Amino acid sequence: MRVLVGWENPSEAETIDLILNVNEVDAEVVDDDQKFLSKANDGWDAIVMSLSFPSNEQAFELFEQVTASTKSVPVIGVWKQGEVGHLAKFIAAGLHSHLMRDADGSFIMLFRSMIEAAIAAMEAQRSIILAGRLREEVESVRRLQENVIPHDLPQPTGYKIAAKYEPSQIRVLGTNPVAMAGGDYYDMFHIDDDRMILLVGDASGHGVKACMSIMTMHTLIRMIRTNKYPNTADFVAEINRRLCMNQIVHDEGGFITLLYSTLNFKNHKLTWTSAGAPIPMVQDLATNTVTLIGDNDDGGLPLAILEDFEYDEHSFEVPPNSRLLIFTDGLDEAFPMLSEERTGTEKQFGLEGIIESLKNSVSLPVDQALQKLFDDSNEFTQGAGRMDDTSVVLFERT
Repeated sequence: MRVLVGWENPSEAETIDLILNVNEVDAEVVDDDQKFLSKANDGWDAIVMSLSFPSNEQAFELFEQVTASTKSVPVIGVWKQGEVGHLAKFIAAGLHSHLMRDADGSFIMLFRSMIEAAIAAMEAQRSIILAGRLREEVESVRRLQENVIPHDLPQPTGYKIAAKYEPSQIRVLGTNPVAMAGGDYYDMFHIDDDRMILLVGDASGHGVKACMSIMTMHTLIRMIRTNKYPNTADFVAEINRRLCMNQIVHDEGGFITLLYSTLNFKNHKLTWTSAGAPIPMVQDLATNTVTLIGDNDDGGLPLAILEDFEYDEHSFEVPPNSRLLIFTDGLDEAFPMLSEERTGTEKQFGLEGIIESLKNSVSLPVDQALQKLFDDSNEFTQGAGRMDDTSVVLFERT
């Protein structure tokens, strides 16, 4: 701890010097105002000055000069008993903290603890400011991510489509959830008059890195979507090959799961490839049964792990009067526990929760059924909030 002290009484200055310069404290006590001013910018952790230094009349001007050049260093003022009005002027001008100067000099014994408290308070304030700036940065990244998610969804003839993305919610202050930048997203776009792409993606981890990973994949998909690939497996393999060469994604073992599908409006055929993503579900609205359209063996390796991995294409004919659900694992892996209390054995919302929610919303319009999925999953957490980002696409063949 480095401390600069400006003091007008030489004998007291010597005592202050002896008291402070122990136990890893480097203190310099000066009784010349110009020397004090010249040293003020030498990287001190705290500055102490008598509010009578070099005199009552000159002290305030000296204080203003010091604080103008050392805004990030706490300045502690020591004032004489009975001079409250004099002290008030310094407080109004930004004096960090102050100590009363008694006649017998015992106040000197409080110097060290006063200085340590001032430094701790300043560090806490810096942390608050830094945390605020980091929140602003994270929020900017989160808004950038949400801007790439389509909101005007295509509604092809014979189909109704709803989709929703929700970032993870971490409760850190009381009951207020804090939305985090995340690594989920969904997308959909036409590749010709008869076919449309529907996909959901999920980058491992949370925060800015996961968000930038998913942005990288989104950019790649949009760049090469006009290229002609024989099937969805070839397209996913090409995306995987390119992501394996991207340092942002696979740094520190990062990866991305992806469900990439093509819906043909003429024959109602859905062709799809999973790179570690959950298997889609189909709901027969007449019988209100919900089943997976494949099994766990139909899911391939997540992206950005193995460059030459060969993916499989699967197909499914969407029956009339049915709904198909494509989702990321934030939906089914919701659990009623704060992250710091998690043991790994908690019961999750799971496929059972998804199926029950879909069955209970069979009579609702597709957009309301989608919202009910989110509401039911969130309710299952008992107020803890989902700890993972969640993207869901629900479409209905009428």
